[in-house]
Amino acid sequence: MGRVATTTIRLDDDEERLLDRLAADYGGRSNVLREGLRLLATETERHEALAEALASWEIELGPVDEAAVTAIAKRYKL
Repeated sequence: MGRVATTTIRLDDDEERLLDRLAADYGGRSNVLREGLRLLATETERHEALAEALASWEIELGPVDEAAVTAIAKRYKL
């Protein structure tokens, strides 16, 4: 394992309760936060890939049909 950083975050009471509740299932508070970070990174990558796909679509086929985008997003849970 490489370098391990420490980061301080401020949570309100509701967020702290949620973190404690999830910690039991994920093996600790740090693991919950790491998993959340990974999930956000994955979501960001999916959105970036979609933006690239839409840009390619527009170059190849012309303007994007918003109804088609909505259908694709729904189908692939984007």
